[in-house]
Amino acid sequence: MTDQASHTGLILLVDDDPLLCELHQRWLEPAGFTTRVFHDGASCLAALTEVLPDAVCLDLVLPGLSGLETLRRIKAHHPNLPVVVMTAHAEVETAVQAIKLGAYDYLEKPVDRTKFVTELQNTVERNRMTLRLAQLEREVDGRGYPGIIGESPALKNLFRQLDRVAPSDITVLIQGESGTGKELVARALHLQSTRSANAFVPLSCAAVPESLQESELFGHEKGAFTGATSRRLGVFERAHGGTVLLDEIGELTGALQAKLLRVLQERSFQRVGGAGEVSSDFRLIAATHRDLAEEVRRGRFREDLYFRVAVIELDVPPLRERRSDIPILATHFLRQFTRKKGSPKLDLSRESLDLLAAYSWPGNVRELQNAIERAVVVAQGRTVRPTDFPSRLRSGETTGTRSAPAGFDRDTSPESSATDSESQPAQPPVQTLDEIERDAIIAALARHNGNISQVVRELGIGRTTLYRKLKRYNIR
Repeated sequence: MTDQASHTGLILLVDDDPLLCELHQRWLEPAGFTTRVFHDGASCLAALTEVLPDAVCLDLVLPGLSGLETLRRIKAHHPNLPVVVMTAHAEVETAVQAIKLGAYDYLEKPVDRTKFVTELQNTVERNRMTLRLAQLEREVDGRGYPGIIGESPALKNLFRQLDRVAPSDITVLIQGESGTGKELVARALHLQSTRSANAFVPLSCAAVPESLQESELFGHEKGAFTGATSRRLGVFERAHGGTVLLDEIGELTGALQAKLLRVLQERSFQRVGGAGEVSSDFRLIAATHRDLAEEVRRGRFREDLYFRVAVIELDVPPLRERRSDIPILATHFLRQFTRKKGSPKLDLSRESLDLLAAYSWPGNVRELQNAIERAVVVAQGRTVRPTDFPSRLRSGETTGTRSAPAGFDRDTSPESSATDSESQPAQPPVQTLDEIERDAIIAALARHNGNISQVVRELGIGRTTLYRKLKRYNIR
């Protein structure tokens, strides 16, 4: 018996016959698929900005936009999405055209249930196998994404998500702490998409004063406000045919959130001080270090906009969750900065590597990069030693604390142990921040009998953040 779970996926059914769509839904759902129905090509194309299905089943005879034109546009923006076309017997020549345009296969109407379900099962499974094979080949060849360095399981998981999402035009929300490399992930999505030949236009919403945010997004006409001495194009207009990155999207004002929602729906806008509508074909990638779901709950971010930008969510792991990548990153930055400085080749001592591995890196990859740059400047001789790094690394200090990171012991050298035992009474072991956090979550879960909503309310964190921490601390 076939394992139905292995075929589970989302199928978009595009046909102007409601009864036939209903029949196909009844066939597919017992096989483990979920389905969405569209009665014309335009509505299907609009949905593909909000969902990433496993396959599309497309009738070639549709009202308005033809089946062939719908197929052409799907493959232009979602080249890896398999499309099975449906055609009447007399339209086999049209089906051949569809195959040339990139259709995965075609089925002649009327089709029996077994053939229909089997075809879509095979289509989804073969596409998944093709994707997985490409992932394995990349891992074997050591090919990653430009600027994203490492081999940890957490990073490989991110690569697998990028492999699936990058080629499509779907909107993506990148979440992660400051310094984790969210812009690098956004650039990787752009470079692996069909838009890679066109512009990648990033904008840090946090770096733009509120009074200028609208102008930066949509542009302005000459004379629109004091200092507007010429027309200026905004990021959406400059990114026509390419990709816009709105970094720290949670910093947009409420009024601009409403305008951005309209832009995402209509793909058109007005420049500040302008009267006419400007259209732009762009892909949106958003990034934030905030928990946007929590921002929605607190009334600081529009829920409808959140659903539009968080179609696909990618979590960039913090450096403390990919410790095996620290030596690789440190060596990379060391070579980078010695070349830049024109210094002789430097090596990291064993003690330096141990020091870097033991630190919790609240500033993530950016902090590591800065620490290596400093060490290159102050190092004497050909070896970077612990004393070449900032004192906070050597003392175990992080933001406002001297606690050592989880999973590593504090200094237990014989000298320090002897001094402590002679001058102080025995003290209970000091908990790390991670241990304190884990205990707090467990206690809150116990107090609220596992009610997640009450736990996130008490702890003041978002639901997504809580689930990530439950997984991280192996709390079940």
